[in-house]
Amino acid sequence: MNNFQKIGGIAALINGAAYVVGFGMAFTLLAPIIDSDADTFVAFLANNQTLMFIWHLIIYLVAGVFMVPLVLALHERLKSNAPAMMQIATAFGIIWAGLIIASGMLLVTDAGVVSDLYVTDPAQAKTVWLALSSVETALGGTPELPGGLWALLVSWIALQVGGLPRALNYLGLVIGVAGIVSVVPALAELAGTIFGLGFVVWFVWAGIVMVRTRSSAA
Repeated sequence: MNNFQKIGGIAALINGAAYVVGFGMAFTLLAPIIDSDADTFVAFLANNQTLMFIWHLIIYLVAGVFMVPLVLALHERLKSNAPAMMQIATAFGIIWAGLIIASGMLLVTDAGVVSDLYVTDPAQAKTVWLALSSVETALGGTPELPGGLWALLVSWIALQVGGLPRALNYLGLVIGVAGIVSVVPALAELAGTIFGLGFVVWFVWAGIVMVRTRSSAA
């Protein structure tokens, strides 16, 4: 049990690091395409394939893969006193991880397709990218409904049964609500920002707790 908690804690820390690096890249190396139009984005993508691959790898594939041991470790940590609710929470966590991985795989593949197409037909590359990006965003970007439900349920359960610090649980509730609210178009940007930045802190905090302390079940 303790070893599994440490594995989950390390996975949480890796997720936190992935978010920090991903956000750092987004606001520095990828700053030219923040809020850019489709023409600018596709041109940047075609000329910076390696950079975009690394970013997609970190923020989607690495984060998605390490979500799985984290979700399962928290399930083990909290299931003893709320087995039914933890099953529901864990289901949403696994669904979220799967959607993140699927979105990352699509982004990596489609970026290459669009970049190759851009060489011969920039206008068509733009059209293809607009169509593909809507699917990828729906799977792994805003709205953040599955992740919000997972954070909300895990935090609520931990508040009831213990196993995680209360302040961390309150932060998780805020993150969870933000993820759910992100389905509202008018609030999506603000809610998505709270969700993403909040999870950076949550991952690091939860990771430290899980690595250092034993679960209530243990």
